[in-house]
Amino acid sequence: MNIMSESNEPSRKITVMKDGPYVVSGRVPLVKENIVSEGGISIGWEKMEEHPERKTYALCRCGQTGTPPYCNGSHASAGFNGTETADRAPFSKRCKVLEGPSLTLYDRQDICARTGHCQQRTGAWTLVKHSDEADKREEAIGVVNSCPSGRLVVRDKETGEALEMPLEKEIAVIQHPHRGVSGPLWVRGGISIVSADGEQYETRNRVTLCRCGASKVKPFCDGSHINVGFRDGSLGKK
Repeated sequence: MNIMSESNEPSRKITVMKDGPYVVSGRVPLVKENIVSEGGISIGWEKMEEHPERKTYALCRCGQTGTPPYCNGSHASAGFNGTETADRAPFSKRCKVLEGPSLTLYDRQDICARTGHCQQRTGAWTLVKHSDEADKREEAIGVVNSCPSGRLVVRDKETGEALEMPLEKEIAVIQHPHRGVSGPLWVRGGISIVSADGEQYETRNRVTLCRCGASKVKPFCDGSHINVGFRDGSLGKK
């Protein structure tokens, strides 16, 4: 019997397998997206491909599959250690806080995927500091929401409301052509992520999951794919 949500859609979930892949269930759409850069600054996203719909599929997290982004069992032969080391405290308990005139910026650096979108315009931090200016406030909200990892969150200072742009429930396989590396999995829209020990992580609108195998905050990305020069074999292909 299929478990259906209140919206009459299949329950969408990502389960982290012990020393293995991410098992995705509930017909979660899977797309490939490139980071668009200009003058060395990441300025947006370009959808390159939509993968065929599948009810359930397994995505590699060891970085050694021959069928990216899907798992082909390479984790077993490679002896992959996928121990989950992420701090499981709520996002709000592990943030630095920057108070601006009309916005408050919450920053959790340990889960930064290093895509560089926060550097747009004059940078998220500077924009928040000048959020009493209407144009700077709107730019700050847009720049923060372009951060795929959810490292940055901005709230209205008066109401405390998180200013999150709504995202469809889907997973994007990120490629970073400007840096010449393949990036993480961008999980968006509040999809549940369950650890190998059965504990559910905090559900968030934007998170990035490691797929190079090198992150020190597994299952989340910490930008290590750049340090190790991770390329999944499909970089540059459409």
